[in-house]
Amino acid sequence: MTEDLEMLRRLFRDHPTCRVATVLPHGGPHIATRWFVWQPDALYVTTRVGDTTWEALEHDARISLVIDRGREWTDLSGVRIEGVVELLPAEHPDLRGPMSAWHEKYRTLFAGDGFERFTTSIPKLGFLRVVPAVVDAWDHG
Repeated sequence: MTEDLEMLRRLFRDHPTCRVATVLPHGGPHIATRWFVWQPDALYVTTRVGDTTWEALEHDARISLVIDRGREWTDLSGVRIEGVVELLPAEHPDLRGPMSAWHEKYRTLFAGDGFERFTTSIPKLGFLRVVPAVVDAWDHG
């Protein structure tokens, strides 16, 4: 990982969500907000197995994602990442580390009945492993 990419990872890894853009089988765009963890080797984005995002990526594994922050124009900054997705079911053995990081990042949302509500609404969780191929960052400040 280059120094600049590592700096971007540190700046944006704690942001709660990213937006992922995929191409639907008919060629149209699809954009969705998802939870993610940015590990040193890749970004791991969660989605439901079989949802529109997952199915689009089964057809065409190219993805673009954006992580941004700020409200005022001069506060806006972000990173756009392009890559090719590897679709991984939650039980995949390579996900032990990323899944632990994911649980730690979102742990407060799972307090009380949060985890039960999450597993009820998302019965089959999948991870999108994205190794950055193209990275663009911006800062309006």
